[in-house]
Amino acid sequence: MHPFVLAALGGALIGLSASLYLWSHGKVAGISGLLGALFVPRTDDKPARASFLLGLVVAGVALQAFAPQVFGSGAVASLGVVAVAGLLVGFGTRLGNGCTSGHGICGITRLSMRSILATGTFIAAGVITVAGLRLVQGGN
Repeated sequence: MHPFVLAALGGALIGLSASLYLWSHGKVAGISGLLGALFVPRTDDKPARASFLLGLVVAGVALQAFAPQVFGSGAVASLGVVAVAGLLVGFGTRLGNGCTSGHGICGITRLSMRSILATGTFIAAGVITVAGLRLVQGGN
């Protein structure tokens, strides 16, 4: 299947799942918010949050098992690099009051100005990072 078709299907499924979660639970399906609230003592909807997150993991594992070619061959980083990257993502999520899924998928569709600005910042930071790495590595 063409990569564009796979990307379109993936985007449609993400939008559908976020919409269904908002419709059925009245909450935004931002992954950092769903995960973070699992560790708050007085969260009343932990089963729904945990189920949504578990569904993400199960779907990814199933896709890897049955169609590994859709993942491509990305660069493999050391555990230390992955740990530092995870900490930076966590810090950015707290600083931005949400993650790319919360702002980019759910916030923009609700026309949240904060989410529009946050998503623009995510994209700009990604463009600058890729351009900087290519410059440093001397690649294209």
